Amino acid sequence: MDMLQNLALAGGLSWASGFRLYATVFVAGLLGRLGYVHLPDGLQVLTGTWVLVIAGVMGLGEFLADKVPAFDSLWDAVHTFIRVPAGALLAWGVFRDSGPGAQVAAALLGGALTSGTHLAKTGGRALINTSPEPFTNWGASAGEDISWLGGMYLMWQHPAAFLVLLGIFVLFLLWLVPKIVRGLRTLARRLRGVRAPTSSA
Repeated sequence: MDMLQNLALAGGLSWASGFRLYATVFVAGLLGRLGYVHLPDGLQVLTGTWVLVIAGVMGLGEFLADKVPAFDSLWDAVHTFIRVPAGALLAWGVFRDSGPGAQVAAALLGGALTSGTHLAKTGGRALINTSPEPFTNWGASAGEDISWLGGMYLMWQHPAAFLVLLGIFVLFLLWLVPKIVRGLRTLARRLRGVRAPTSSA
């Protein structure tokens, strides 16, 4: 695999893990096992039978959990400790044959990217779940599914285009995450019964 494809694969798997970790592992492993895509040596473990079975079952559970308001936020909170290191490990595996320096750099960047995607998803869902109706939550979940599928396709079929869009996404995250953090702080104050101070006109 050339460097462009490796960069797209490492970035794509890290990005996708922040949305749908188990589905990402399952799809990558299954496509690699069936020979539809080429996985680097460091990711061949994803093609193992037990990895596919566990990732498939957990992926189905994640898909269902993601459609239940409030429970999806609990699921996301627990998976903060799973998605981020898993995203870093996937990026690490892509560059296994490129030397320790490249591996460490890939793991750091992959973990940071997964963290950003996961924080945007988790924080956005927590804010959406303040609405009593479920339709906004379902719409957000469907949007994430579509984005995830599109990203996985571009990652393998059009790596250059994917990297450009990933760069735009990172810029969007830099703008979005501070707003989500402020929104979560306001929500926390409301839950504690303390009104956020209002600015005078």
